[in-house]
Amino acid sequence: MSTVEAMATADAAEAGGRTKSSSPRTIPVIGVVTPHEDMQGVFKPMDLNRIIKLLEENDKDDLEEKQLNSVMKMVHCYQNGFPLRDLAQVFKILGLCAEKIEKQPCFVEPASDLIKLCGLPFLKKKVSDEITYTEDTANSLALLGELMKIPSSKLRIQICKCIVDFYHAEPPKKHIPGYQQVSSSYKVKMAEVGGLAEAMVQSVLLIENQLVEKLWVLKVLQHLSTSEANCTLMVKAQAAGRICAHLNDPDPSGQLLFRSSEILWNLLEKSSKDEIIQQLSNLECLLALKEVFKNLFMRGHSHYDRQLRNDILVITTIIAQNPGAPMIECGFTRDLILFATFSEVKSQNPLVKGLKLSNSYEDFELKKLLFNIIVILCKDLTTVQLLIDGKVILALLTYVKKPERLKIIEWSAAQYEELQLHAIATLSSVAPLLIEEYMSCQGNARILAFLEWCDHEDSFFIHGNSFHGTGGRGNKFAQMRYTLRLLRAMVYLEDETVNTDLCERGVIHQLIGIFKNMASKHDEKEEAIALEIQSDTLLILSGLCEHYIQWKEMFGTEGVDIILHVMKTDPKKLQSGLGYNVLLFSTLDSIWCCILGCYTSEDYFLEKEGIFLLLDILALNQKKFCNLILGIMVEFCDNPKTSAHVNAWRGKKDLTAASLLIKLWRKEEKELGVKRDKNGMIVDTKKPLFTSFQEEQKIMPLPANCPSIAVMDVAENIRAKIYAVLGKLDFENLPGLSAEDFVTLCIIHRYLDFKIGEIWNEVCEEIKLEKLKLVTSDKLSLESITAATENIGKMVASLQSEMIESQARQDVQNEQRVYAKIQATHKQRELANKSWQNFLARTSNAKTLKKAKRLQEKAIESSKYSERPQNAIFHQTVIKGLNTTVPSGRVVTVESTPARLLGGPLADTDIALKKLPIRGGALQRVKAKPLSEPKKNAPM
Repeated sequence: MSTVEAMATADAAEAGGRTKSSSPRTIPVIGVVTPHEDMQGVFKPMDLNRIIKLLEENDKDDLEEKQLNSVMKMVHCYQNGFPLRDLAQVFKILGLCAEKIEKQPCFVEPASDLIKLCGLPFLKKKVSDEITYTEDTANSLALLGELMKIPSSKLRIQICKCIVDFYHAEPPKKHIPGYQQVSSSYKVKMAEVGGLAEAMVQSVLLIENQLVEKLWVLKVLQHLSTSEANCTLMVKAQAAGRICAHLNDPDPSGQLLFRSSEILWNLLEKSSKDEIIQQLSNLECLLALKEVFKNLFMRGHSHYDRQLRNDILVITTIIAQNPGAPMIECGFTRDLILFATFSEVKSQNPLVKGLKLSNSYEDFELKKLLFNIIVILCKDLTTVQLLIDGKVILALLTYVKKPERLKIIEWSAAQYEELQLHAIATLSSVAPLLIEEYMSCQGNARILAFLEWCDHEDSFFIHGNSFHGTGGRGNKFAQMRYTLRLLRAMVYLEDETVNTDLCERGVIHQLIGIFKNMASKHDEKEEAIALEIQSDTLLILSGLCEHYIQWKEMFGTEGVDIILHVMKTDPKKLQSGLGYNVLLFSTLDSIWCCILGCYTSEDYFLEKEGIFLLLDILALNQKKFCNLILGIMVEFCDNPKTSAHVNAWRGKKDLTAASLLIKLWRKEEKELGVKRDKNGMIVDTKKPLFTSFQEEQKIMPLPANCPSIAVMDVAENIRAKIYAVLGKLDFENLPGLSAEDFVTLCIIHRYLDFKIGEIWNEVCEEIKLEKLKLVTSDKLSLESITAATENIGKMVASLQSEMIESQARQDVQNEQRVYAKIQATHKQRELANKSWQNFLARTSNAKTLKKAKRLQEKAIESSKYSERPQNAIFHQTVIKGLNTTVPSGRVVTVESTPARLLGGPLADTDIALKKLPIRGGALQRVKAKPLSEPKKNAPM
């Protein structure tokens, strides 16, 4: 049974199965081939296995004609596409035909027809066919790449057309009953799985001299390179190098260069960029790129030529990032420098003679790309001499000037602005390499003049419509930002000639003025750029003043004021992400470089409470600032006036500077993993300062000039700086310390002794590792030093214990005092309550009142003399008729307070009291006569 017959039988079986369905809603669908369709050859019954056997035979005389007829009948049968289930047999037949082409050229035509049919969509009978026949389809499509080895131009071109049809094939208009077309992306996916791209790249070597075939192959690779999987296969087959080496081959149509550049672009975007650069970084590829670029630069005038020229330059820029690329050896670097500067520096080189760039978008992009590639090329120091010969500094400095409106220039205002910013940014990379050229071109003078214009208020404002012009719309911030970057790059070279020339030209006062102007502008939209400008300004000032006292004196009080202004910034802004952190770092650096060492500036800084501001920042407890601030504090404490300021500072909750430093020490030790008990006491007296890192590291014998782990620990944390600051405060009479602080202070006080002990321990360990035997005297000395260090640790631990015990006793005493006070308070309350209860009882109960009265009278009688003295005057002490049980005093009757004392019944009491000193002093006493008998209305 043939394959087609088997397919028909399967169709009938499926149709019969569907008619037996129990669902009443199922409508049977039976594919029937009508006589009309059969006459057109939709699918005629054919035995593909018979054709394969026929093609494999080769011992009959009339066999060739039969073979050709059978293949042509097969082509006619499958004129609407191949079913997936037949692909393996179809491509086996195609392979047999291809094998006969070399000896029997007549097989080119049927093989070409079969390949043409492969361009049509494949057919599937079931939805699962795409998965079932995945392997067969992938292997079949891979065979197309192998067939490119057959030396037949027609066949190769047909293969390329077939593959291109994978991406642009038009579906057949005729519907084939019982079959569906596979999805449009199925062939593309199967081509990736089968590795067709790799085979097509390898075929490039076979057709180097056939232009038409080469163009078709490049067209195929252009389509294949749109997927990452194919690009990976092409890179594996060295596609980039093979294609780039032939960029300059003759091609009147221009398609070769266009398609090759497109393929290179796709490879760079969708595969390993480093691998592509490595393949292109050879002399052959760079020479080809060089010739193509030169031809397009000098002779390309169309819009398309200019675009292609820029694409080639971008590819070259990517290759130039590889230090191993022979850019100089092939002469490409010299030509690129010439092309980048010929419009600013006149040259007699025939390559650029008569050339002129227009203000078109492509030429504008070319100019920026040339500036960009100069930055990349200058990273190779061997390019320096070429940059000098090409007068690159002079060309770039022509843009560092105020735009001249009246002069007719080749660029528009917006274009010139962008090129100006790009040129200044390029100078930041090139000028530090060419100091002599920079100075000979009066670079400092031009920069300072341009900065003055940037800081000057006039009617000129930039458009801010580029990457470099970001944030500069309506102002000159962009120019100022890039100019300051250039100036910072030159200052940080620490070249004495450059820095001295800048200072003599008054750059310090100019920069201080720029900082003040920027600080006075509060535009929230440009706040980040303004902060960057201020940061760069302070960094430049730091670089200028760091090693020169005369420049620090020039920085003076005016400079100190701007530093204090930044230090007063609201701490909440440090978390805004706008750049306040960077500005604060720059400010701290400028304190170190511009103030320390100049006594007048130090005194002014102290006078303006600069130390208070430093400690305020330190109290924010942000680790990134602590190290730098503590370093500044160490240097500042050399000034005898500093200690008083440090001790006078108070933070939140009356925090003192000493307590703050000790808290920072504890926090640092906790982060370092130093062993301490719950009270902060030393745990290991032999290694009291050991961090967790030091515990993990094994001691190794090191040369004498290599710092050990103990020495490196000094520089890697802030403990040494805290010790230095507290040491300069004498460790005594430190205000505001708690018992916990004193316990920690004991360790800090002995920091240097402990650190020396660590180093001696390392020496002992290294001696043991190297198995050295010490002489007796050295051994005794080493043992004494080790024992002394351990004794210091024990002494400190003992002192800490005494402090903790003393504090515990003090806490107990304080607690007892509080309890005694509470007890007395409760006793007083009990007595008062008891007295009140007695009072209530006397007032509410007559018997209790009489009893209290009798007790009172008895007490009075018992207090009297038993015998009355002679000549004694007797005074009656009990008021008759008084029904009270409390002692009675003198009874006075006061009708009213005199108006002369209080100013009248309506006068304010507080006001009246305030007027007393003016009116003559305190209240006057009023004498009242005692009454022998109480009045009826007398108070009780």
